[in-house]
Amino acid sequence: MKRTKAYHNLEFINSKDARALRILAEYLEPKARFEENGLEDTIVFFGSARTEPGTQYYEAARQLAFRLTQWSKGLTSQERRFVVTTGGGPGIMEAANRGASEAKGLTAGIGISIPVEQSDNPYITRGLSFHFHYFFMRKFWFAYLAKAMIAFPGGFGTLDELFESLTLVQTKKMKKPMPIVLFGTDYWNEVINFDALVRHGTISPEDVNLFHRTDSVDEAFDWLVKRLSEYALGHPGATL
Repeated sequence: MKRTKAYHNLEFINSKDARALRILAEYLEPKARFEENGLEDTIVFFGSARTEPGTQYYEAARQLAFRLTQWSKGLTSQERRFVVTTGGGPGIMEAANRGASEAKGLTAGIGISIPVEQSDNPYITRGLSFHFHYFFMRKFWFAYLAKAMIAFPGGFGTLDELFESLTLVQTKKMKKPMPIVLFGTDYWNEVINFDALVRHGTISPEDVNLFHRTDSVDEAFDWLVKRLSEYALGHPGATL
């Protein structure tokens, strides 16, 4: 009878009893690849997978990622700082990866398995395309490495990622400074009535200062670079 080591036993590895091993693998395997590529920290772009190339938000994400990548490449650090990272799919994710790639920088994609499978966009750096089963492990890697976040108009996934990030900042579970840009003021003002949340007493008035709303690539770039220069340049690496 042929004997099989436990870690070669796919029936066991895929069982509920081995769930802890699968979760740990989604921490250790990405960690090893990020370190292998010398990637210190990231700027995360969120947004709809349905945004078409050539549209306003697609081109804005592409331009902003291009400029942030050019800026980060001009830093003196030997490590790869502020690497543009997305969910790895089409739409806004593709636009940001594309802009970073066009600036000849590293760019990562942190994907997720869902019933309607989406292939990785073609602009992700080889070796920095990740595929997760667990949403919470995927979101851990978004938050753990990020030094800034930009949310473009998007659906349930974008809102989930945005609100989890805002909750971590609001509750100070995320202790590092986290500049958050909401790009597309008409969209965000209509979809999320932050003033109503303040008026009903469900958030504090100062909570609306946890993010910056804009429609301008120039303004978003300047605002982010100022805060990254003040709070993050001297603090490389991943930390919550």
